[in-house]
Amino acid sequence: MKRYCCKECNTIFYTNPNVVVGALCLRNESILMAKRNINPRKGLWTLPAGFMENAETLQDGAIRETLEETGSKAEIVMPYTMFSLPHINQVHMFYLADLLDENFGPTVESSEVKLFQIDEILWDEIAFPTVKKTLEYYIEDKEINKFIFREEDIKLW
Repeated sequence: MKRYCCKECNTIFYTNPNVVVGALCLRNESILMAKRNINPRKGLWTLPAGFMENAETLQDGAIRETLEETGSKAEIVMPYTMFSLPHINQVHMFYLADLLDENFGPTVESSEVKLFQIDEILWDEIAFPTVKKTLEYYIEDKEINKFIFREEDIKLW
């Protein structure tokens, strides 16, 4: 692995992966999703998620992203999926969460926000592979009523 070092003082300049954190928010067996109003993948549907900020926990980041992208509050239930994406230097972490109210709606980051029943999910319009995989795991787990944490690598290179 290549590291950038100062040849004079040997200081290492780290370039570490970014953490994306989000939530699969549930309300009356429906899933909260947002249509992206920003790039990348503008116009496609996603779970509320985004880059973790400095000085916040993973859970705080997921709750903040839910509020920023949907205008609604959530409560974390459990960690649900984690994906390592070394080809883009990212880690994606999603939580299962309860949607605490139905005061959701469009924001600067989302052109539309909607609760989807499983059979209403627009699979061809999902923004990111990790969102699609998280939704697929949720459907599998819901069928047997057993929700487990999953961690996997997605290597494209």
